[in-house]
Amino acid sequence: MQNLKFALSSIMGHKMRSFLTMIGIIIGVASVVVIMALGNGMQQGVNKQINEEQQYMSLNYSTKKSNYMLGMSLTGGMSDDTDIDNEVQETPPAIQENWAKELLKVEGVDGYYVVNNSSATFTYLNKSADNITILGVNSTFFSIRNYEVLAGRNLTASDYQTFSRVVMLDESLANQLFGDAATALNKVVGVGDNASYRVVGVYKDPNAGRSFSSGGGAIMANTQVAAEFGIDDIQTVFIYNKDVSKATETGVAAAKRLTELSGVRQGEYQILNTQSILEQSKQITGMITTVIGAIAGISLLVGGIGVMNIMLVSVTERTREIGLRKALGATRGNILTQFLIESMILTLFGGVIGLGLAYGINGILAAVIPEDVFGGPPVVSLSAGIASLLFSAVIGIAFGILPANKASKLDPIEALRYE
Repeated sequence: MQNLKFALSSIMGHKMRSFLTMIGIIIGVASVVVIMALGNGMQQGVNKQINEEQQYMSLNYSTKKSNYMLGMSLTGGMSDDTDIDNEVQETPPAIQENWAKELLKVEGVDGYYVVNNSSATFTYLNKSADNITILGVNSTFFSIRNYEVLAGRNLTASDYQTFSRVVMLDESLANQLFGDAATALNKVVGVGDNASYRVVGVYKDPNAGRSFSSGGGAIMANTQVAAEFGIDDIQTVFIYNKDVSKATETGVAAAKRLTELSGVRQGEYQILNTQSILEQSKQITGMITTVIGAIAGISLLVGGIGVMNIMLVSVTERTREIGLRKALGATRGNILTQFLIESMILTLFGGVIGLGLAYGINGILAAVIPEDVFGGPPVVSLSAGIASLLFSAVIGIAFGILPANKASKLDPIEALRYE
C-alpha cells in the first residue's frame, strides 16, 4: 500500500510529464480496440446475413453426388475428395411446381417459392440500363420474401394466368430510368430488343448490391420470363423455414425429397453448406483484424519505450530519495516493487483512457458511417476491453523492469551523495 501511495504521488507530482508519457499507450490501446471492434462488427454482420438467408435455402442440382463442393451431403456430412472427378452426364428433368408443393410435407419446411432468371437492357425514352437482372418468381414468392413495395402493387394471380406484360422495378432501377418510384408507375419500358412491359410496382430490394447488378433489378412472373427468354419455368426451388437453428437438417431432408420426386439417379439436389462459408469468413476477418491490429500495436511498443525512458529519468531525479529510503531500511525488493508499480499504474491509466477513447470513436463511427459499410456496427467486447487493460499493465511491468532494477541496485551511500 505504501508503494502504491509513493507511485501515485510521483505521477500526480508530474501531471503533464505523466500524461505525455501515456500518449503512446493511449493511442496504441485505442487503435487496437477500435480495429478489433470493427473486425467483430464485420464478423457479426456476416453471421447475421448468413443466418437470415438460412431461412430461404435453395435446392440446387449437382452431378457430383454427395461431394463437398457447394453443397452438403444428403447424409448430413461432407464426403472426401476422392470422388470429385466422378462426374456424370445425367440431365435432370425440368422441375415441376407440384414437386415444390410436396416439400411442404417435410418437417420444418414452412413455405416455398420457385424462381428463374435472365437479364436484359431496360430502356425508357432516351435512357437505358444494361445487364439488368430479371428475377422470375411464382405467386408464393411475395408472401414469403415480403419485399417492401414503395409504389404500386405486387404481381397478381391474373398476371400469371394471362401472361401479362407487366414488370416490377427495384428502387435503384426506377430512380435510374424515372428519377423516383412514383413517376415509374404505369410507364411502359422496353425490355430487350422489342418487348414492352408496363411498370406496375416499385420495390425495395433488401439484398441490393449483393444479389442484383449495380444497375438494379426487376421482377416478373416466372412463366412470363420463361416465355420471353426461352428458359425453364423453374430453375431453382427455395424452401422457407422459420427455425434457423434446424435449417441444415430441414434443407437436407427437403433436398433428399426433391431428389426422390425428380427421379434422378446419378446426381442429386443439395443445399449450400453455410457452415463452411461462416468458417471461411471467420478466418478471413480474423486474419485481417490480426494483421492490422499488429500494425496498430506497434504504437504500444513505442509507448512502452517512452515509459521506460521517463522511468529512467525518474530514477535519476530521485536518486537521493532512493538512498534515503534504503538508509531507513527499505530493501532492494521494496524499491524494485515501488518503481514497477509506478510504471504499471502509468500504463494502466493510459490503457483506461485509451479504452474510453476507443468507445467514443466506435460510437462516432456507428453514428456516422452506414452499418452496411462494415457489415455491422463496431462492437467492443468485454473480453477485448479487459484484455487491453491487462496488456497495458503488462507493458508497464515489462518496460519498467530496467529502470526499477537500476533503482534497486543503487548504493545508499552513493545515492545520498548524489547531487
